[in-house]
Amino acid sequence: MRRRKFIGLVGGAAAWPFAAFAQQQQSMPAIGYLSARTPEDSVEVLANFRRGLAETGFVEGRNVAIEYRWLEGHNDRLQEMVADLVRRRVAVIAIPNNTGSVLAAKAATQTIPIVFNIGSDPVAMGLVATLSHPGKNVTGVTMQQTAVTGKRLELLHELVPTASSIAMLVNPGNPGLAEAEAKEAQQAARALGVDLLVLKASNSNEIDATFAALVQQQAGALLINSDVFYVSRTDQLVALAARHAVPTSYGFLEQGADGGLMCYGADLAATQHTVGVYTGRILKGEKPADLPVEQVTKLQLVLNMKTAKALGLTVPLSLLGRADKVIE
Repeated sequence: MRRRKFIGLVGGAAAWPFAAFAQQQQSMPAIGYLSARTPEDSVEVLANFRRGLAETGFVEGRNVAIEYRWLEGHNDRLQEMVADLVRRRVAVIAIPNNTGSVLAAKAATQTIPIVFNIGSDPVAMGLVATLSHPGKNVTGVTMQQTAVTGKRLELLHELVPTASSIAMLVNPGNPGLAEAEAKEAQQAARALGVDLLVLKASNSNEIDATFAALVQQQAGALLINSDVFYVSRTDQLVALAARHAVPTSYGFLEQGADGGLMCYGADLAATQHTVGVYTGRILKGEKPADLPVEQVTKLQLVLNMKTAKALGLTVPLSLLGRADKVIE
């Protein structure tokens, strides 16, 4: 069903015959849309991006074309996809997720505008000079997920206070984000007096191996870093967490609806509206250097009580009372 909905939603460029698409490209600007996710799990994200574009007067197929590139969790395709968009001289590269994609795009071009949505600090990553004055050709939105990694660990420890060792799963395919979030988690773990076991997985087989390792090393809970790769592996992660009875915190709010025990952070789909608006404003002639990086300020806590019950967990009332959404 999700795939059928996506195909209906995309329409436009993805469904056109090549000749028709090429003819349209000659008369309208093209956006390079580079996502680390899959088309099927990007329906809401893409709808919000299009909504932002429409508010600036751009509608796909009418006065703008969109060239889609989906990594689908395969970071080995990244350099090739970025190079292809640069060769095609798209008007703007929109990156709805993945710090690694933004770094690759910035390295590939200093002239094509880039609009991002990432969880890491764009200044610390060297993407922009400052948030208020980005400089050069890059701007966008930061969800501040790296900054709240320590808070996520604190919330997980509050849910499982007896855990003396907590594992953290990071994606080595996105090293900038993985290293930044692991550093934040290590600091929080020391403050809490717990051991942090950092494990790495960038494919399904490695995820299976990770759970075997954390069970063997008797980790009492699991923190998953906010890499979009793990969104496409939510079903696998939720199933393994249930099988091994491991309380797990996820990096994206949407994972709570799919069985994730705990999620804390910003609404990923909502940030795409700003990415769409900024892309449209640049198409109208504004410069990325003049568009300040927006910071998400609203963070939410989602708790899945059905999953908690299946794990035999009693959620503290203090934690339950602070949840923005409770899934029964």
